[in-house]
Amino acid sequence: MKVSLNWLRELVELPSTVPQLVDLLTLAGVEVEGVETHGVNIPNVVVAQIRESVPHPNADRLSVCQVDDGTGTARQIVCGAKNYKVGDKVPLALPGAVLGPDFKIKVGKLRGVESQGMLCSAEELGLPAGEDGLLILSPESKVGAPLSDLFPGDTVLDLEITPNRADLLSHVGIAREIAALTGKAFTAPEGPAKVEGFGTTAVNVEPAGCELYTALEISNVTVSPSPEWLRRKLEAVGLRPINNIVDITNYVMLELGQPLHAFDADKLDGDIRVRAGVAGEEFLALDGKTYPLAPQHIVIADDQRALALGGVMGGEASGVTEATHNIILESAHFDGPTIRRTSRALGLSSDSSYRFERGVDINGVIVASHRAAALILDIAGGTIGDLGVGHGPESRVAFDPVTALHENAGSVFTHTVKLRTPRVAALLGLAVPPERIDAILTGFGLLKAEEGWEIPSFRPDLTREIDLIEEIARVVGIEAVPARVQAQFAPASATDRAYDRSMSLRRALVAQGFAEARTLMLIGEAAPGLGLLHDSVENRRRVKNPMNDEQVILRPGLLPGLLQGLRDNLRAGAKTVRLFEAGRVFSAQGAEESTHLACVFSGVTSERCWRGGEGSEADLFHLKGVVSAVLGPQTTFVPDQNSALALALVIQVEGQPVGFAGQLWPKDARGLDATAPVLFAEIDLSALPAVSTVKKYREIPRFPATARDIALLAPLTLAHAQIEQTLRSANEPLLAEVELFDVFADASGIRIPADKKSVAYSLTYRSPERTLTADEVNAAHTRLKERLKAALAVTLRE
Repeated sequence: MKVSLNWLRELVELPSTVPQLVDLLTLAGVEVEGVETHGVNIPNVVVAQIRESVPHPNADRLSVCQVDDGTGTARQIVCGAKNYKVGDKVPLALPGAVLGPDFKIKVGKLRGVESQGMLCSAEELGLPAGEDGLLILSPESKVGAPLSDLFPGDTVLDLEITPNRADLLSHVGIAREIAALTGKAFTAPEGPAKVEGFGTTAVNVEPAGCELYTALEISNVTVSPSPEWLRRKLEAVGLRPINNIVDITNYVMLELGQPLHAFDADKLDGDIRVRAGVAGEEFLALDGKTYPLAPQHIVIADDQRALALGGVMGGEASGVTEATHNIILESAHFDGPTIRRTSRALGLSSDSSYRFERGVDINGVIVASHRAAALILDIAGGTIGDLGVGHGPESRVAFDPVTALHENAGSVFTHTVKLRTPRVAALLGLAVPPERIDAILTGFGLLKAEEGWEIPSFRPDLTREIDLIEEIARVVGIEAVPARVQAQFAPASATDRAYDRSMSLRRALVAQGFAEARTLMLIGEAAPGLGLLHDSVENRRRVKNPMNDEQVILRPGLLPGLLQGLRDNLRAGAKTVRLFEAGRVFSAQGAEESTHLACVFSGVTSERCWRGGEGSEADLFHLKGVVSAVLGPQTTFVPDQNSALALALVIQVEGQPVGFAGQLWPKDARGLDATAPVLFAEIDLSALPAVSTVKKYREIPRFPATARDIALLAPLTLAHAQIEQTLRSANEPLLAEVELFDVFADASGIRIPADKKSVAYSLTYRSPERTLTADEVNAAHTRLKERLKAALAVTLRE
């Protein structure tokens, strides 16, 4: 909802600056979504009239104008616009005017002709852009008048009002809130004298969704454009002025929060009544569209047709036009849920429905009708006729609307809430004097009584003692509550350790160049990668009433969502994609929820560089390196048999399976628009063994290392991990590192047997105590070679 600060200043004294007001409202729970500045507030910009225009002697696209700026002396201006004519009134920026950063107007020459100012476009003045060229002003504009008189400056706040605070959906409501928060006085809107001289009639109200309906007859009105002050207020908050009658109904709605509507009484066929819609009935609304009606819709009708959709929008057939002379002013209260269902079903929303959906104060119906009627008599003239009043079958109205209209009744109190002063101090941790409490709650419109605090009808959200304490806290300010240390040290729990472990793994993946993703927990039956998960169809949790075909299953794994993310990034033009996610997965058996960590990878391992190098495509070994770097040196990989994958592995940590990894078949990768291998891994974090949080540090080696190479002829099925494990299990004290640097196989069997492979290792030896001699290194190296020959079916190549 948008509110004008100029309008608010008529009702309450505002903080000195806009940022202070924004902070005040935000800390009080009224979110400010945006701040807009309207109008022109630039000194030395005035209304000028073009008296003469001739071509520039030295430039085809420029003109030399003589303008009247109200001083009695012609002023020469060089102008490049073409949309004006002699006699037009336009904005003139005089020397000294500042139109923007580093844009100060001064006297100067353009192509040899002196220019004593600048004629301005709307965009140059910060106004909404119109036609190309100068801003052409109204012929009634006074020459020499500051432009700010025509476009007064205003600041508009765009507020997000929570559903429980319907009382803030008006300028009066916001002003009352600001007055309570700041302790300033609230000034009720000034208006014309009260209306007098009417009779009463009954309105037939059938639906329970309409508790109170009033229809006030006003005859002999003159429909015309609204006065300037009214037009400016509506335009400031984004409403388009239409005519004085319609504008007054909108004005009162924005001022008091009560939606109103005016019918052209001469277009009605019979009396007004409130009824339910009829199946098959159609309604032509003011937006020019036709809507089908149903029995659940509330309709304002005459004897022949629907005139308005109650609480939502009026009809085109009964709208007020310049030819209207007699009107019926509607002010009513409609049930919020009923209006919400109607608005959603028809896809039709309005300022009225927005307010009724959140709850309009039923005791403001008559007050708003009185206010609008008085304004209509003052601006459009006319004579007050009968007041039609109707109550719904379940109406809770407990006052006489005619008396309320005559007396312009003030607040109506609906219930009482008790408040204990010690309870305020106990909950806030701050002693608030009783006098301060009374002033705060009175400022919000509450009335102190012997039984407690009486709550006004416009604050139905205040029902409990804690609600009143919250109002006090909003004024006192949470920042005023003194800080106290209430908690004691508690050791880390299993949840804390699980969170720390997850964060550590996520940081490790980021360090490997992966980006964290967030995917939906609901997936479809055809989600990519769903068949790769180690689950059964029966164990999947299904949604009983899914919104669409892509949100049918609670994800049994993270892989489907990540593969969709990979596909979307590749389709967007990414050449390399590295994504990971840590999140919950679901199963119908066993652990219903568990936390997994998954990653997907496709593309090159390094980008092309002008210094050379194209980068190689990522493969399963790159993925194994990433997983090992994240999970630690105790990670091993065991080949798995999975026909759905080109390559499949079981991930183990300390010998226990914790997840799976693999590479998609090329046809499946192409289905994701991938031109490079698609690799993935998924890990069950609950299966990971506990790790010590104690960090161990080693001294930087002080003595040099020595390397020796060793080449083996081994069976094709012998894994590198087994060879490395054999070397390390020898417990050779001088062995520091084992590095595989070459693998060779010959399927033809010409160079080496077809069932063999040649592997070469570099073994690094170092002593922490001294520099090793060649004999010591050779002896250790020999011992390791002998161990390989004894433990594995390998042949040394020397």
